[in-house]
Amino acid sequence: MKILPTALPDLLLIEPKVFGDARGFFFESFNELAWQAATGITCRFVQDNHSLSRQGVLRGLHYQIDQPQGKLVRVVAGEVFDVGVDIRRSSPSFGKWFGAILSAENKRQLWLPAGFAHGFLVLSAGAEFLYKTTDYYAPQHERCIRWDDPDLAVAWPLDGTPAVSDKDAAGSAFRDAEVFP
Repeated sequence: MKILPTALPDLLLIEPKVFGDARGFFFESFNELAWQAATGITCRFVQDNHSLSRQGVLRGLHYQIDQPQGKLVRVVAGEVFDVGVDIRRSSPSFGKWFGAILSAENKRQLWLPAGFAHGFLVLSAGAEFLYKTTDYYAPQHERCIRWDDPDLAVAWPLDGTPAVSDKDAAGSAFRDAEVFP
């Protein structure tokens, strides 16, 4: 695997080594030994999640204030614009965001350590999104920052208003959000 550093500390873009020929392709989407050797990260993944969303759906920006989750995310069908926002007050990149296209075609993954809010916008007709987490989902600790917060100014590649859940529409402003130390 190839690790591509991003402008935000600890947020990593990962390109797997893909073996392909006329029959199709093969790649390891996760190998603990290779992951640890390439990243130096020794986390334990405890939950896998899989979502399906149609074009124009925006999910996020989500995080858990207690039981924070590191996430290793990827797309197995379609294409999304995936975003991580550093919400660690002690970080030099606090309040900064990074976005990347993840798709079934490019097979890239994004590692978001605990302390990042996460969201994605579906660019294709639909997208299946998979992510591994380092802690269990805990709805009582879940928080949401508005996707269109003016202080964050995420440059979502959309024309018009995305389809968001009621929960996401009611997300906090970044300046009022609970964040990490």
